[in-house]
Amino acid sequence: MGEDKTSVVVIGLGYVGLPLAVALAKSFDTWGLDIDADRIAQLERGYDRTGEIAPDRLAASRLALTTDPRACPGADFYIVTVPTPVDAANRPDLAIVMAATRTVARMLRAGRGSIVIYESTVYPGVTEELCGPELERLSGLVCGEDFFLGYSPERINPGDREHTVDCITKVVSGQTPAVLESIARLYGQVTSGGVFRAASIKAAEAAKVIENAQRDINIAFVNEITQIFAKMDLSIWDVLAAAGTKWNFLKFEPGLVGGHCIGVDPYYLAHRATELGCEPRIILAGRGTNDGMARWVGESIHAWNGSAAGRILVLGLAFKQDVPDLRNSKVADLVAAFDSLGHTVDVHDPLVCVDAARHEYGLELIAEPVGARYDLIVLAVPHRRLLEGFDRFLALLGDGDGGGVADLKNALPRTMRLPDGVRVWTM
Repeated sequence: MGEDKTSVVVIGLGYVGLPLAVALAKSFDTWGLDIDADRIAQLERGYDRTGEIAPDRLAASRLALTTDPRACPGADFYIVTVPTPVDAANRPDLAIVMAATRTVARMLRAGRGSIVIYESTVYPGVTEELCGPELERLSGLVCGEDFFLGYSPERINPGDREHTVDCITKVVSGQTPAVLESIARLYGQVTSGGVFRAASIKAAEAAKVIENAQRDINIAFVNEITQIFAKMDLSIWDVLAAAGTKWNFLKFEPGLVGGHCIGVDPYYLAHRATELGCEPRIILAGRGTNDGMARWVGESIHAWNGSAAGRILVLGLAFKQDVPDLRNSKVADLVAAFDSLGHTVDVHDPLVCVDAARHEYGLELIAEPVGARYDLIVLAVPHRRLLEGFDRFLALLGDGDGGGVADLKNALPRTMRLPDGVRVWTM
């Protein structure tokens, strides 16, 4: 397999784990472990449903794939890359990461000195205070003697072909100085962007949650002023275009903040802060603003349409453009808002799996409509496949009596020729 005799097992082959495992397999004996048998079967056929790894790259990879932990040989490194969501009350749900921890515990062997690295986003303290003791309990081994801990926060941005795992700066941390250097050497073989040695595991965990909390707060500010300027009949896009000419203006845009990182990670930090007796006012205020944005957009479009219920075609369901990722999509909240206002809503997304949409949100995606008639078209997620030939959607508006297009991300060109009577709404 790899050129180095070092062996690695990556647990979890989603958006984070698969690109990492493929990159590691270039230099090390690497196994990818996932409990989803369909996922493993698809990868063995050269198909990555996340769209992160091209078929030819998968076919050329020396990565070994399995659903069975017993099939993996004893490894020098175990890297956990499973999701860490929140529950219905926005509290951290560590069930998946703890299940992965138990899987690793059964794989550890005395005398090997394996290093267990977590990439899953957690609040500071989880790796050492929860995962380490669980590994000890189930393996019968001693943490810090028989095996060791590390943390390296993932920085995967779905759909981003520039900031990939093999070229970004990787933050690394380890239980001891020697472990830290071993982890630094491992990731140093993967990325050309170098490694940054964090002062501690907790510091690395904290860095991850504040990276996304910072973005969340900045977007919340823009979402809030979007609502304020709407009362003044001002387009946020016009305001941002002017303000953005200042050299130190931060260029964030309004929108629906979903996904597994920005819409989730701040709750992890807020949870831990509350446990420690600190009130995370700014963090939770930002989350409240962003979580309520879908409702505001729905009500604004409804009012713009004369508060009349009609038939709406929503284009895009994924949490961001040009990816099939549905995790924590706020477009689902927008659809719910339209439903509550009496509209009939169809949803079309050419990138999203129909079964996944049904499973995650109970939504039945429609194929690209032909010959249907709608009062409003809402471009919620401007996938390139939707923008190309957008006239085909404009042709579905009304029966010669106009209609409306809501462009949430200001993605349509202002020079676009519209049918007679068709109006455009944007933030």
